[in-house]
Parts: sequence; C-alpha cells; structure tokens
Amino acid sequence: MSVFFILLLFRAEAGMAAPPAGPDNPRPDEADIVLPMPGDSVMVFRKVQVPGQGYWGDEEQIIQMGDASGGIFEGLQRTQISGSFPADDGRGQAIYLAKYELTRGQFASVMGLDTLIEASADPDASQLAELEGRALQEAMMVPLSFVSYQDIQEFIRSYNQWLFDAEHPERLENIPEIDGIPGFIRLPSEEEWEFTVRGGLPAIEDGTFNDRLPFAMQRINEYAWHLGNASHRVRPIGLRQPCRLGFFDMLGNVQEMTAGFFRPEVWQGKPGGVSVRGGSVSTPVSDMRSSLRQELDVYAWNQDQERVQERRSFNTGARLAIGSNVVVNTRVRAAMEDEYQEYKDMVRKAMPVGRTMDNLVAQAAGQLGDVEPILGRLMEEHPHLSDDLHTVQEFMDQARQRLDMAQRESARSLAQDAARNGVNLSVYISRLVSLENSLEAARRLAEMSSRYLEQVSAVEQRIKELSSAQKEQFQAYTDKVGELGDYEQDYIDQALESMREQEPLPREKAVLQLLTTHVEDFSQHRRADREGWFKEYEEVFKEFDQ
Repeated sequence: MSVFFILLLFRAEAGMAAPPAGPDNPRPDEADIVLPMPGDSVMVFRKVQVPGQGYWGDEEQIIQMGDASGGIFEGLQRTQISGSFPADDGRGQAIYLAKYELTRGQFASVMGLDTLIEASADPDASQLAELEGRALQEAMMVPLSFVSYQDIQEFIRSYNQWLFDAEHPERLENIPEIDGIPGFIRLPSEEEWEFTVRGGLPAIEDGTFNDRLPFAMQRINEYAWHLGNASHRVRPIGLRQPCRLGFFDMLGNVQEMTAGFFRPEVWQGKPGGVSVRGGSVSTPVSDMRSSLRQELDVYAWNQDQERVQERRSFNTGARLAIGSNVVVNTRVRAAMEDEYQEYKDMVRKAMPVGRTMDNLVAQAAGQLGDVEPILGRLMEEHPHLSDDLHTVQEFMDQARQRLDMAQRESARSLAQDAARNGVNLSVYISRLVSLENSLEAARRLAEMSSRYLEQVSAVEQRIKELSSAQKEQFQAYTDKVGELGDYEQDYIDQALESMREQEPLPREKAVLQLLTTHVEDFSQHRRADREGWFKEYEEVFKEFDQ
C-alpha cells in the first residue's frame, strides 16, 4: 500500500483530520482534498461553493468582475459564475481549485527531473540534479516557472493519464464526480480564479467581494510576494498567509495561467494569447489587485533572432483546477433540455448574454412599427397574399414583444449598475471625510513630534487612493445615468420601481432617490450636470452614518 493511501486511511479513521504536512502541502487543513501523484507527491485542492443551482444557472450566479480603477482590460462587467460539480448538499455548485501553485517537484514527479531541466529556460535549472536533502526539497517547493504553456498542457495530459490508469482505480478515490463520472485536471477559467481570490460566497455575503484587494492594503506583505518584498525572486509555496478560502499565493509569487484566450474583456473581444492572473514577484505593490489580468504571448516574436518562439517566463506559472464536461451522459443532456425552456423564459434575460443590448434595440422596435402600414397596404393591394402577410405580421408582433422585454431588462440592468456605482461613491465620500479629520489630527500631532510624520504620509496616501477610486465611480455613475436617460420613460420608471420594491438599505435608498432625480434631470436636459450631481452626493453622504 502506498504512502498516499495509508494517509487516506489515517484521515478516515481520525474523522477527516488535517493531512500531515509535507513539501506539497506545507500548511495542511482538514478541508484539503488530496489527490495522489507518482512517488510520494500529492496535489492538494480545495472546494469553493458557488451560488445558485441547475445546469443553466440562475440570477444568484451573476457576479461583478473587474475594477473601475484598474487597467483598460479590467472594466467592470457582470458575468455568470458556475461550478463544474454539484455541491455536497445538492443545492448548489462547486469549483475545485489547487490550494497552491504548481511546483517544480510536482511537475518532476509526473514528467521526470530530466524533462523539467530540459524544458526549463532557467539558467540554474541544471543545478537541480546536483542538490540533495533539504536543499533539494526547498528547490522543488518553488512554483514551476520558466516553462512554456505547452509544457504545462503536456504535464496536465500526462497527469490525467496517470490518474485514469485502468489498473489503479484507487487513484480517483478523492476526485469529484458528476453522475458517477469523475472529473479531470485542467487550468482554471478566469471567472473561477477571480471568484475564488475575491473570497467567494462569504465575501458576497459580507459585502467585501468587490473590494480592490481581499485583505487590507497595509497587510499585503503578509499575503503576497510582490516586487517590494520579493525583488523578482520566486519563493517556495506556503510561506505567506492564505486567502480567505484557504488558497496560497493567489496574488503574487508567479502569475498564473488560465484556461482561456486573453480578450480585452473576460468574455468578449479579440482573442489573443493566454490570460494570466494574480501578478508576480515583479508586480509593484500599487498594482496588486484581485482583477489584475495580463496577456501571456504564448508564441512570442524574438526581435533579435527574427523568429517566433515559445514564451518561457521566469515569473509565470500555473495553478490547476478539476473540471468536467458539460454533457457527461444522455441523462444529463435530457435534464438540461428539460430545464432550458424555463431558463430561456425566466432567467437568461437577466444573464450577461441578455444584457448586451443598447438603444439599437429601441431603434429596431421603431422600425417594426414603420412596417405596419406597409403590410396593411400590401394586404389591400394583393388580397391573395393576405394569409402569408398575416403570418408575417404575427412574427413581427412576437419580435416586438421580445424587443419590449429586452428594453425593460436592459433599463433595469443600467439602473442597477448606476445604483451600485452610486453606493460605492457614497462610501468613498463618507470615508474621505473621516480621513480628512484623521489627517488634521495627525498633522497636529506631527507639529509636536516628528515621529507622527509617517502617519501623516500614510493618511495622505490613502486619501489619494480613495480620491482616485471616487473619481472612477462617479464617472461610471454619470455614464450609466446618461445611458438610462436615453430610454423611454415607461422603461425608466419600471426599472427604478423594481429597485424600490427590493426594500433597499438606508444608504441604498438615499442613492436611489438621487439616481431618480439625476435620470429625470438628464432626460430633460440631455446632459449630465456633473458638478451639481456630485455636490448633491456630498451633501447627503458627508455625515451619513448608516
């Protein structure tokens, strides 16, 4: 019996106690899901609960990704988060993501040390064969980097083949299943990655999911290896604190490859290289954020040699996930077909794919109206075509109904976006008032003792950061108000009324009152009164304490 399965037996007898610590799991936890690897290596995963249920998902699964103060590729957008497997309670879904970044040791356990050395562009890789004992162990606990995207994919392929060896069904003991069919190893999607780093369901429930970082900025050195504390040198796994859901080094150390092509936005735009997430030991601390995403040019142009070559980056690695097929068998497909009509009628219109319409929809509705008198004239002039033309008219009526629904849902979506930006803006206004008071107090102390100068600088820096974020939120708010103001009044009224019916909290209610006034103002004057609107926000929220 292998060491791995002795450990599994021990865990079962001990009531699922945390597995023992080791090079592949230096910070064990009882919630760890441990898969075997060749030799004595293991791969550790953790389960992340996802809201909603059903094969197609529901409105609970719409999350906000991106950061208004981030780069051009991180604009705020809504998307649907889904899990690859059913949750244990059968009422939700779950993502399975590796607890740590893929290490040199794990790669070598599957592919061999010689293959690691051969694939690596690290000039010091050849020295790995000469190391022994603790020095070798520490070197193999460093995240895998300096290898190409293709090398990662070949490793994943080989590891899956090893796991699914028909002569060793016990290797699949801990892998999640759908309808009795086990999952497989792959790279995570960008949505899975960002949902996890932001803190998942617990963060959604306590309102911190959309924060720039999943921890306080002043504690970033406790959680991440970045340029300021690592100086371009990748460190072994497990040395920093885990994120809220128990994952290590999701921010910093090596930036992590994901499964999808890099697009200007997560789910749309020109496809390019591979998306990498999380920043690295080369990322300035000021750039660290949950939304940070960059493009890895898998095939890079070497200007000096004038040829294309596979990119091997010293600060780029990977974190694995466990996935499954969508249609695992005919029973699942039948269930999906049964659910689809209800999804299409009740849910899909609220999903991101149903929210990508603008006033071109209103234009189309108007054009359908223009066709009505033409059809009437044709019926009079060509009675023998009356039946066919009536059929055309019925299709037009159906199209008009769908367009009407699309406009109502699009207006509601814009109102929700504007209100969210307004709430964020109101919070920043309140915080800045408090910080200004703190700054005044700190300056008075600094006049008495120079040891308070550092505190003054820290408060000034925080004010600068919040002022920038406040500006971004106000810009987004005015943009959404302008778009919503272009809709017919009936759609605007219905959108705002639906939000009032949700029993908003005091801050949300105050924002909704301002939003109603500002949309009305825009509809009348066809312009945004930026200065006036901002003053109104300041008047309401400068001393708002709820």
